[in-house]
Amino acid sequence: MAKFEVYPSKNGYRWRLKAGNGEVVATGEEYSSKDGAKKGCEAVARAAADADVVEVDK
Repeated sequence: MAKFEVYPSKNGYRWRLKAGNGEVVATGEEYSSKDGAKKGCEAVARAAADADVVEVDK
């Protein structure tokens, strides 16, 4: 099962999304607080639930 991980970074906190096999499939920007990073995870999870996959030409 996929999971979001929130972890300390150089100047705050970051998040990463790991697939069920442990592979990192997405990362987020740096946040100044752990709560901000958690809210970033929640925002991505909400947005991705309805996201379409589209092809974009160069």
